[in-house]
Formats: sequence, C-alpha cells, structure tokens
Amino acid sequence: MLKSTLTRRSVFAGATALALTLSAGQFPGGGLVAAETPKHGGMLTFATLGLDTADPHRHTGSIGVQQVYAEALTSIANDGSVKPWLAESFDVSEDGRTYTFTLRPDVVFHDGTPMTADAVKANFDRIKANVTKGWLASAMKQVDGFEAPDATTFVVRMQKPYAAFLNLISEAWILSPASPGWDDTITTPIGTGPFKFGTWTPKVELIAPKNEAYWQADLPYLDAVHFDLRDAVDENALALRAGDLHVARVPGDALPELRADDDIDVQFLKDTTWYFWSFNNRSPNPPFDNVKVREAVAYALDKTAYMNFIAGEDGIVTNQMAIPGNFYFDEALDAADVHVKPDLDKARAMLAEAGVNPAETTVKMVSWQEPYAEVAVQMVKKLGFNVEHTALDDLGTQKLLSEYQWDIAPMASGPRADIFLRFVRFMSDGPNPVLWGGVQDPELDAMITDAVTTVDDDTRRAKYLDAWKRIMDRYYTKVVGHASNAFGVRSDVKGFETGFTWSPNRVDGGLAHTWLDSGK
Repeated sequence: MLKSTLTRRSVFAGATALALTLSAGQFPGGGLVAAETPKHGGMLTFATLGLDTADPHRHTGSIGVQQVYAEALTSIANDGSVKPWLAESFDVSEDGRTYTFTLRPDVVFHDGTPMTADAVKANFDRIKANVTKGWLASAMKQVDGFEAPDATTFVVRMQKPYAAFLNLISEAWILSPASPGWDDTITTPIGTGPFKFGTWTPKVELIAPKNEAYWQADLPYLDAVHFDLRDAVDENALALRAGDLHVARVPGDALPELRADDDIDVQFLKDTTWYFWSFNNRSPNPPFDNVKVREAVAYALDKTAYMNFIAGEDGIVTNQMAIPGNFYFDEALDAADVHVKPDLDKARAMLAEAGVNPAETTVKMVSWQEPYAEVAVQMVKKLGFNVEHTALDDLGTQKLLSEYQWDIAPMASGPRADIFLRFVRFMSDGPNPVLWGGVQDPELDAMITDAVTTVDDDTRRAKYLDAWKRIMDRYYTKVVGHASNAFGVRSDVKGFETGFTWSPNRVDGGLAHTWLDSGK
C-alpha cells in the first residue's frame, strides 16, 4: 500500500506514455501486434462489466461490452490519448469550435449498408435530441449544428470550445439508423464492430458472433465471444483456474493465487477505479446536513486499511479523482490531506461540538454487495453510530440511491475516457449522479462548465482543481483511493491486452486481435 505513489503494476493515466509489451507489426491505429501467427476460430468466454441496456446511446456506466459491436469516430488508446477510429482523421479549428472528421470509406454496418456521413450525423442528431441525461448531454448543449457535406466528411460546429469533446465521443457509438427501436429505445443495435450484437440475456450473457465483413482485413480471429454478464466477480478466479473462462475480471484478494498459476496472466486496466464515501446531497437528513458532521465522519475513515482490503499492494491512497502521474493530479493538494490517517478523537470532539450523540443516531448506508462496504460500516460504527446497512445488486442500489432517503454510500466508479466524465456527475443535471448523492450546486456547475470550455490545458487544469476543492470543502464525497481493475487471462488466449478503459475493442488492440491457441 502506497500513499500517493504508483505501485509497480499501476500506470500513469492521461498523457503518460506506456511501455507496450507486444512486438512486430502495427494496428491501423498505431498499436502493436503479437509476434506469433494468429489462428482463426473458437469462442472465447469473457466475464466483464455488465450490460445495462441494448441501446448504446443510453447506457448509464456499464461499458465493458458495447465496443465489440458498436464503434465510434474516436477511440481511447492504451496511453489514455484520443485517436481516430471510424474516422481516418480529425481536425480541430484554432478556436476549438469546429471539428472536421474524415471518415473511413470502407466501413459497412452489420446489415451491409455503408457507414456514411449522413448515418453518422443521424447518430449525433439522435444523441442530441433524445439522450438528455447521458454522458454527452453537456457537450451537446454546446453544439450549433452537425453537417455532412459529402459521404466521408462530418462536421461539428460548437457554440464554445469543449476540451473533452474528442474524448467524449469515443462513447458516441455509431449505429445504423435502421437499428430496431431507433425512434425510441434501440433493442438490436446494428453497428460496425468485429462482432455482432447476437443474443442477449440481461444480467446473464451476451453471445456475440463474428462479423464476417469487418472493415479491418482478416479480423476478427475468433468465431464468437461469449460474455458472462452475471457480475460474479468473486467466482471468476475459480472459473479461470478450472478453464471455464478465458478472460475474467477478478477481485484483488484472488491475485496472489492467480499470480502463482503458470496458466494465468494477471493484467490491469490502465486507468483506475476510484473509491469514495458519498453523502446524500439532494435531501440530507439531520445531522448530515451539517458539513461539520460530514467532516467528523470522514475522520473515522482509515484510508490505508480500506484500500489495503480492496487491492493490497496495488492500492493507491489519495484525496483526488485522479492518480499521481495524471495531468489533473495535484501534489500539494494531496500532501495537505487532513484525512490521510484516521483520527477518532477529533471526530468525536467535532460531533460533540455539533451537538450530535452518535448513540442516538442511526446512519442509513446504501451500497452494492461488495465486501468493502462492510469495512465502511465498521469504521462508522467506531464513532458510536447505529448503522442500518442495505446492500443490493446494481439495479437495486441505483434505485434506492435515487430515492435519496439515505445518509452515506461507500461506492466506486471505474475508468473514464476524460476527467470531465468524472466531474460531470457532480453537476446538477449530470448523468446518473446518485453515487455522489445528487449534488445540486449551481456555482459548482458553472465552475465545471468553465473548465471544460477552456482551451488552454494549464488554465483548464487549474479550473478543474478549483472545482474539486469546492467539492472537498463541502464534503459532497470523500475519496479513499484508487485501484486498477484486475483481469485474469489464461495462457491459451493470445493477442489480448487490457486497455485504458473497459473497452474490449479499441484503436490499438482488444478482442478483434485476440485468438485462441487450441494446442494449449
């Protein structure tokens, strides 16, 4: 466990370059391919983050599957940078208000129709008009218009600069306008990816067959991918070792045994999941409407013990939504963290000063069914509070959180394509804000908007940090630390490498380039 430093398996987020371990030729986007000769055929079993909707434009955060059947104009590369993807290239005007994309001319949708600029425009029109609470809602409010002057040129004109735009549209997946449910909620997305949508059983599985007409020649190698969507992370390590899964998300406490297994390689996403305790900010119950009470509870948090429980030596303790090495991380702010160590005496004194008797107060805590949530419960109980803890599956938790009848939620949020996608969920009209207690702060909204519309990198960084300080000072949430999501990969899986985000298909690798060595 390290305080504000990277472990040997952690990687810098943002602009820090990564040392890739593969060798030989290049992917279309500049990545590297494996030296061994790939084999065609077989179905890979992959247990990863779930799929919460068949409509890629309406997802609420579960984005570990979509990219295999629906691709975007841009892609987040292994080093966190943004690259052209379905676009061959893009150009941004000097004032940051006009984006011109040159599309690949040889891309067809799974139904055989060409991906033209008109089809791309139809997707962006749909997102702007119909997806009012999604990830791109804030950006779309800044759009003056979309244009498709010819079949391979798509133009976006903005009212103001929007620094996160190219990164954000890596999650603006391009679908055929003929996709069933287009005018309401898409039920069968028709994309351009190396695999097709196939058969989906919510919360159970997605079977994605090969796209025989994929635009990248000779890809994919696999006949199909079977996605296990049960979110049974604690069971995945055993299934990997038994050979029932090829690639799977695994919990931190399983890493020692997996690292000791010669048939399994452990990999990490190159961006992190951040862990935090959020307070109910939409309709806080007394005494948690008092910021001093929130601060007192934060002094009960033992960050090192918490992150050690979650990730062992791979955990990172900090007070920010970015990690050391990230452009948006601030060393001075981290060094000034008054909650780096627990201080129960100070917490009790602050509660007494606020007139709070913990023995007479029941704290309502809401969480996923994650073991670390019980650690949070025990830390709060050390102050003498009674705790009523409700732990549910993802959908149940989201529903309960959205009712705002709770006090504290120990939660986590995964890798994102741009720092704005973390800040936007603190905005009053932000997408899926429940993990952070539904903050309603117009001044904070203005600060975040000011930051994302600032072209100069250093100035934008300073503005984001000012917004973060406001969040910290008001104890809307309290960051515990970060850890990278771990995956186990069996030795008969070749050419697979985890990316910066959850994406299983991207500009410099993923499942399109993965194959199975049947001789293993």
